[in-house]
Amino acid sequence: MTSLLTRTADGLHLDPDLALLDALTSPSLPLKKDKFRRRDAELDPLLLAAAAASGPNVTRNHYAHDFFPGVALPRAEGAWDWSKWEGGRAGTTNQAKKLAYISKQGPRSLRAQANAGLDPEFAQLSSSPSTHFSTQFLTVPSAPPVPIKVTCMARTRIPTPYGTAFLHLYHNNRDRKEHLALVVDPSQFSDDLSTISGPFIRSRTLDSVWDDSETEMDRLTRGAYVGQLTPTSQITSSPGYQKDLHVSDISPTPLVRIHSECFTGETIGSMRCDCGEQLDEAIRLMSQPILIPSASPSEPPKPIPGRGVVIYMRQEGRGIGLLSKIRAYNLQDLGHDTVTANLMLGHGADERGYEVAIAILQDLGLGSSTGQGVRLLTNNPDKVRAMEKEGLKVSERVPMIPRSWQKKHAGVYDGANVEERKAGATMIGGDAVHGDDLDKYLRTKVLRMGHMLDLNNGV
Repeated sequence: MTSLLTRTADGLHLDPDLALLDALTSPSLPLKKDKFRRRDAELDPLLLAAAAASGPNVTRNHYAHDFFPGVALPRAEGAWDWSKWEGGRAGTTNQAKKLAYISKQGPRSLRAQANAGLDPEFAQLSSSPSTHFSTQFLTVPSAPPVPIKVTCMARTRIPTPYGTAFLHLYHNNRDRKEHLALVVDPSQFSDDLSTISGPFIRSRTLDSVWDDSETEMDRLTRGAYVGQLTPTSQITSSPGYQKDLHVSDISPTPLVRIHSECFTGETIGSMRCDCGEQLDEAIRLMSQPILIPSASPSEPPKPIPGRGVVIYMRQEGRGIGLLSKIRAYNLQDLGHDTVTANLMLGHGADERGYEVAIAILQDLGLGSSTGQGVRLLTNNPDKVRAMEKEGLKVSERVPMIPRSWQKKHAGVYDGANVEERKAGATMIGGDAVHGDDLDKYLRTKVLRMGHMLDLNNGV
């Protein structure tokens, strides 16, 4: 039998590791009180290290209470590599269900430091035995958010029922969505240098040189060209390209619409909302010629091409996604409005963000805090405040009046869809959305979300 004694400079001593091994493997356990010294000093650092590596809310006590299946079930898959453990296999029986546990209690060592005066706020919280400690005291402070960066990956010409526009596709470093910008700027197709207009609405990242090795065909393919691309017109643009136009001081600022994706309203013509109608109306308004006063009072006003941008954000259902939006529709059929339905599903009334949209506008040369600003087409005051908070200069808010209301006021619409279908940019096209579902939707936006519409003039 292996000797349990080890020789040191001070003489022979009982080796605790060998003694413990002998006690655990012998036929009987000759354990006596105080026979072996406590192992806490060696075990605590290992358990604390494992707990720290597992997450900020895990303490060493969890290992003793069987919250990690790899410990309690040595034969489980990945038992000795907890990062690979994925639970029991399909068909496995006679295994007790393991309940996940998330602790918000601060480690005793951290509470001791707080009570010693290292963190007065945390020390005050720790004085209450029923207090659950926030994870902000258990995690390393996060780095400041990375500035938003957008890149126009491609641009192409899109003929619409209201005229030709440029469709831009953007990537960004904030999310993995491909947001779009539809630019209405007919002056870019004109060869008349005397055209009165504003500066071209062009993407700086698209016109920039991406790589020294890129060819002229590479630039043409992604849309970095001048004028209209044809088999006989293939002029690549240069960084910061602007045609030398005569720009009038009284030329109005571009019209801008920040539009969130709506599959139901735009693609299948749902009349639960007016999103499809709003998208079509925004493109129509931007394409309308603008009359500006002539230099001489005796001359009639001179028309100039309208211009503007629709920023199309992939934020379905006010940011909750199409799945939750469809479920919210069912809750609305049960009698709840659109705001309450979102809240019942655990979402906010409006979860959209506009940081990426503003970065896209700035890439297009619009909305600078020191420049001309934009005219924002919206009824939503929260959207205006969000734009201004992020540094966008809003020179004017242009209301978006529902088409059914406009036709009622003109005496040409009685609430029934009896007109011949008009071409447009969405499934609704140039027609008006109507019905009880729309009336409830608009009323909720006004009464609960503060949209600036006069219900007495509509529903």
